[in-house]
Amino acid sequence: MEFLLAGVAACGACLFTNPLEVVKTRMQLQGELQHRGSYQLHYRNVFHATYTIWKVDGLPALQKGLLPALLYQFCMNGVRLGTYSIIEDSGYTSSRDGRISGLRSTVSGALAGVTGAILSSPIYLVKTHLQAQSTSTIAVGHQYKHEGMLHALKTIYRHHGVAGLWRGSSSAVPRVIVGSSSQLSTFSAMKQFTNDLQVFQPGSWLVSLTAGMVSSIFVVLAMTPFDVISTRLYNQPVDHKGKGMIYGGYLDCFARTIKKEGLNGLYKGTGASYFRLGPHTILSLFFWDEIRKYYWKEKHAGQRHSSEQL
Repeated sequence: MEFLLAGVAACGACLFTNPLEVVKTRMQLQGELQHRGSYQLHYRNVFHATYTIWKVDGLPALQKGLLPALLYQFCMNGVRLGTYSIIEDSGYTSSRDGRISGLRSTVSGALAGVTGAILSSPIYLVKTHLQAQSTSTIAVGHQYKHEGMLHALKTIYRHHGVAGLWRGSSSAVPRVIVGSSSQLSTFSAMKQFTNDLQVFQPGSWLVSLTAGMVSSIFVVLAMTPFDVISTRLYNQPVDHKGKGMIYGGYLDCFARTIKKEGLNGLYKGTGASYFRLGPHTILSLFFWDEIRKYYWKEKHAGQRHSSEQL
């Protein structure tokens, strides 16, 4: 049940934040391996990018890749948050005095994240391809010609087999380790800190909301460079053997991005990342925490009712 509750919470957040994911993906691919100022700037910032996509490709284009995005969130965060909640409920994230341990919660978040990332990697691959697709006048990065999620999965499998579906998964591991560990550890710590201050009533939804807002800042700062590398590796073209035609792997992508674009290249789309990751982190953690509280409250109420009848 923990996995289902976490997946539903992540999907709820995704409905609101997928347009920002589209913008973020485009901005991270813009000027790929080109020196600053040597390429046409289609997307100046998150607001200009949103307007440009809307104007050229139409309003529906801002929800490109929504189906795989929802499926990815359900699978990835269902496994990630569900696994973490089980670890947390078992007491492994707390020290002997019962308080949240920064080290234990960080390690637990990383392990939970890796599991979810590997299992859902094919869906993330397709999501990235679809979100990058656009009219040629504003196109950035390699352009795949998928007609939808199922068509993309069938095409990739037909040309490159099962291994092709997990292409780029090596980049998902460090991305999610950093993102998941920073997100869940800061969320747990901030919930505890907020409760200690007694600013809100115990169990108030404002505790989850405040913790999610603080957590989102740490996630964006830590995760953006890894997110840029991941997006580029997933979206690069491949040869008939399924080998990347631009990057030889994770370290090669990292080194070439730094060499051609400087440190700024690793932080492309930071504004879009925050506008996407920030609300998504806040909403998904808030929904997850509140849905869990409601579920367990109703379950315990039902158990008490059954015992009273007996």
